[in-house]
Amino acid sequence: MRRMMGVGLGLISSFACSEPGSSQLGLYAQNQFQTVNGVCPSCQALPQALWYFRHETFALPHSNALMTHFDATKRGVDDTQGLTPEALPALVWTGASQHWSGLTLNAEATTVTSAEGDRFGFKLAPKIASNRSYWNASTSHFFNQGPLAIRGELEEQTLVARTVWPQAFKLDLTADTQPLQAGESLQSLVQFANGGARSPYQSRLIWEKSPGVAQKSSGKAALGILLNGAQGGDDEAHGGHFALATGRVGADGAYDTWLVNNYYNLASNSEKGIIAGVTPFDKYMGDLNSGQSFYRPSYMLVAVFSQPEIPKQVQALNNRVFQHFYRNDFVYDHALENCAGISIDTLRQLGWQVPKRGVESLLKASAAYWYVAATERSLQKGRAIYDYLNTEMTRLFPAVAFNAIGNDLLKIAQTGNQSTLTSVAMQAMPEQLEAIYFVRIPQIPSSRVYGLAPVYSFAQYLQQAPADRNQWQIIPVTPNPLPEPLKEGLARKPETPAVLPIPAILFLISVIGLAWVLLKGLRHLLRRALPTAK
Repeated sequence: MRRMMGVGLGLISSFACSEPGSSQLGLYAQNQFQTVNGVCPSCQALPQALWYFRHETFALPHSNALMTHFDATKRGVDDTQGLTPEALPALVWTGASQHWSGLTLNAEATTVTSAEGDRFGFKLAPKIASNRSYWNASTSHFFNQGPLAIRGELEEQTLVARTVWPQAFKLDLTADTQPLQAGESLQSLVQFANGGARSPYQSRLIWEKSPGVAQKSSGKAALGILLNGAQGGDDEAHGGHFALATGRVGADGAYDTWLVNNYYNLASNSEKGIIAGVTPFDKYMGDLNSGQSFYRPSYMLVAVFSQPEIPKQVQALNNRVFQHFYRNDFVYDHALENCAGISIDTLRQLGWQVPKRGVESLLKASAAYWYVAATERSLQKGRAIYDYLNTEMTRLFPAVAFNAIGNDLLKIAQTGNQSTLTSVAMQAMPEQLEAIYFVRIPQIPSSRVYGLAPVYSFAQYLQQAPADRNQWQIIPVTPNPLPEPLKEGLARKPETPAVLPIPAILFLISVIGLAWVLLKGLRHLLRRALPTAK
């Protein structure tokens, strides 16, 4: 176990220069945290969280800092009583102990040079064995075009990179407003050029409170609504991914040190090494193994506020929800408790009642239950497809959640309408909103095939994936159960839906009843016809 108490996440090399905003970790001052590598028995973090990150480098609040607390009788987003916005997240997954900015990479990707001219060797963190793609020559060319922010370790005269992020990817604080035009929508922006994986980076100011106010966004708190597209080469990932991010806009529009709340399945080992957690934006997107930008295009709506209260409330509740998540008070479920569902539930619980879109179809869900249960010979698989088709769509599809939140955000900004804002904190949104940006982040070139826009419905999912299920590319994962000795409280009383849902039972009874009526009617017709036939 190695701890670097005085260094924290700071820059410890003379060749690395701090970028504006790098003193922040999301909405918090970076010097409130300390860096920890691996096992840490004396740390104040939850033992469950420490178990999940036992092989990782992460940041914890200093012992004298105010850390988020939680109510052990609650399961997750309903734990809103007594939120403390100033309380720090209990753990931030940084992946590395050091952070540099303003570095340039040579064409061969063998050295990096600082703005002051200091040169160091450059190496990549090892590729995870189960990861199907990695950095190649096209990646080197992509990162050779501008200054980089890098997280990693300095080993003698060589920087070993874990995360690489282009600093050109930032908000354009000098841009003129370009509102959505006739025929444009958030969905059309996402679906542009098949999702825009190969398109140029775009930062577009789509609304500002008054002319020129967006240019003064530096230092102000922001909320990012983040949508990741469909992964290339993985037919189980056409739905994309979703997360909420918070932070302060950098002096030049940078957002790479914002914090992303990434809900992911803790019960399995990701083939790319992803662990659910609060993590810096540049790591979430640019980690060499797990970074979303290496696998698909991404999109973000950025809401800039004159006051920090609303982003602070969003982050504070997510900090608390992650405590419950690591304890297994509730567990990830691809239909009922996925990345979109948990995230949008936090907004609704805080008093932003993002409009719902309904379910795909209860009738389809009930019919699909019996079809899948019969063909797959599994009631559990039948229940799974039933849940997919019977889950409210903003909680099921990341793209639908992005659409619903974004459209309501624009409505609130443009009209001041407070009908979906039911708490005192959220009702301040129309007054505090100053600017809204749409950001398109292309896929970073690598050996991975290019991804697409995420789907907006189950029917679209089936159209985008191969018709023959045997041709689906599926990446296998291994189980990662929390050890029984670490389970406590609600983790020992899991919420498990009935394998046989009542609507599906009623559907089967109705089908049987209809079949009986039709059969009875057919028999009656045959009896009447038989004497005539003689």
